[in-house]
Amino acid sequence: MQELLNHPAVQGGLAPFVIALIVAELLLRLRLSGLAVIAGFAVTVYLVSDFRPTHCSARKIVLMGLLSSLLALMLLPFNWRPLRLILAVAGGITAVWMALRIIQQQDMTHMLLWGGGCALYVGWLIFWMDTLHETPVRAGSAGMALGLGTGGSALLGASALLGQFGLALGAAASAYLLLQTITNSRLPCGRSFTLPLSLIAGLTGCLAVLTAQLPWYALPVLAAIPLAAKIPVSEKMGLWLQSLLLSIATLTCAAGAIYLTWYVAGAPPF
Repeated sequence: MQELLNHPAVQGGLAPFVIALIVAELLLRLRLSGLAVIAGFAVTVYLVSDFRPTHCSARKIVLMGLLSSLLALMLLPFNWRPLRLILAVAGGITAVWMALRIIQQQDMTHMLLWGGGCALYVGWLIFWMDTLHETPVRAGSAGMALGLGTGGSALLGASALLGQFGLALGAAASAYLLLQTITNSRLPCGRSFTLPLSLIAGLTGCLAVLTAQLPWYALPVLAAIPLAAKIPVSEKMGLWLQSLLLSIATLTCAAGAIYLTWYVAGAPPF
């Protein structure tokens, strides 16, 4: 059994998928199914590192991912108009804090460039994913593509840990989306889904650029995923068809980022 749990495909794919399915169903009546994504991510972190990643920045990603879920729950009663922008700015600051030790080793020009780029990328993802928090099918499609695109790119960029972080998000979001298509009913979403997913994916992508071989220009392609999830789709269509069309649009962006990384880094490091 332990041998099975140690397999990377189980840790970063099967386990978060199954856990997310269970959590999304169990919390349905509480309208907290969006927590499925952080549950799937958490089980991967536990299986991979027992919540103690060796890299300091990776530990910060785990910590901020868990705290962002708690923050999302606290924000449930509120829907202030400036809240989206506030969360994006906070995410940008978090990105700089996460990468601070790394960017401090650069000269002033590169420090400002990398710090500003990380802040902009994470803030962008949080802002535009937040626009999907009331549309669970679009949010699920975007989350699946963002997780798989980030994880696949990080894995090709020679970072197994960051690859599993991203793939866990993609697997959990896939389970959340699949449950909607099977039951033909929308699950509760909210910021408990979009906030931790966008923050973790954003921080993971930035760290993969700074410490692995993920090319920086793959990030703008991944950043297009929340926008791709906003393509016009008729509400009269069945949920399975909506999911299919939105998934095609978002996964195209994810595939583009993976291809760019493969072109630069070459074949997977295994």
